[in-house]
Amino acid sequence: MKTIADLGDLAGRRVLVRSDFNVPLDGTTITDDGRIRAALPTLERLVAAGARVVVTAHLGRPKGTPEEKYSLAPVAARLGELLGQDVALAGDLVGPSAHDTVAALTDGQVALLENVRFDARETSKVDAERAELAGELAELADVFVSDGFGVVHRKQASVYDVAQVLPAAAGELVLAEVEALSRATTAPERPYVVVLGGSKVSDKLGVIANLLEKADKLLVGGGMVFTFLAAQGHEVGKSLLEEDQIETVKGYLATAAEKGVEIVLPQDVVAATAFAADAEHDVVPADAIPADRLGLDIGPEAGAAFAAEIAAARTVVWNGPMGVFEMDAFAAGTRAVAQGLVDCTAAGGFTIVGGGDSAAAVRTLGFDEAGFSHISTGGGASLELLEGKVLPGLAVLEG
Repeated sequence: MKTIADLGDLAGRRVLVRSDFNVPLDGTTITDDGRIRAALPTLERLVAAGARVVVTAHLGRPKGTPEEKYSLAPVAARLGELLGQDVALAGDLVGPSAHDTVAALTDGQVALLENVRFDARETSKVDAERAELAGELAELADVFVSDGFGVVHRKQASVYDVAQVLPAAAGELVLAEVEALSRATTAPERPYVVVLGGSKVSDKLGVIANLLEKADKLLVGGGMVFTFLAAQGHEVGKSLLEEDQIETVKGYLATAAEKGVEIVLPQDVVAATAFAADAEHDVVPADAIPADRLGLDIGPEAGAAFAAEIAAARTVVWNGPMGVFEMDAFAAGTRAVAQGLVDCTAAGGFTIVGGGDSAAAVRTLGFDEAGFSHISTGGGASLELLEGKVLPGLAVLEG
């Protein structure tokens, strides 16, 4: 992939940067600024080079029109604090305010365009519509830097199409993400352990199939584990269950046995009377979940077993929490897995927290990010790389 160095001297030039600032908000308060901080190496490099930096990003899922609750105003304020300069927010994406804001930039200054998804052309399935928006974005810049790893698996105007209009390169974050995930998928140091959680098996069908060709062990937790348990013939009570995936999971279990890949399921789970923080709950054997209860976390034996497997590995990829970590009563399994990765890293192993809810969990649970080799900013993008897919936002940067 082309890099920022390939773009030449950037002093005085307008650089359009696609970042991923899709941060969680409580009203107008950012509750986790990890994605903003992850963008700093690229932005600080461009500022130091004397570029005039124009950032475009999305927040939430607006329906192609402006919605105040999805304004990037809180992001502009936080980005300014982190960069140590005022970051102007344009009142629109490619309209008069955007043009005026960019025209006012001086060397080393940063401005942010309003939410790119306020324009329906950004996510259009019609190539010509996306190309039209890409052309309008290109009028605001001289070169393009793609640094929103969380969206590189999307064929969107500000990710894919604009890179075909302007001289384009990968930013520091995208390069770091690709390097880390490639290390885990191309000749990983063994033992290679993958930890999968989250709610649904169907979200990870492709990645499970691919990892059965590469990993030594798959540790399965989260809501998806109940489909695995059901595939083994166990009662799962009122737990989350994808009945239409049971046969698929049976196939995975058979393939794993055939290839010598160990699929490790929890011996115990925390089963509750309801999906609520204060629900009555007990630890029960994973093969004996009461019919009137639902599993909301892996149990303490499973947590200890998973942590031990992880700590003994040399390469670990973790994608998806082990339970409803946002509720204290059901956070222990996710905490145990995170601690296992920290211990693995400390012993010289290479560990990746695969973005999305896993990245949110390590921050929510108070872990030092330095305890992991790499924390991905892109859940879907990292999964698709692990699955072996070609990501359009990366492919367009090659050449």
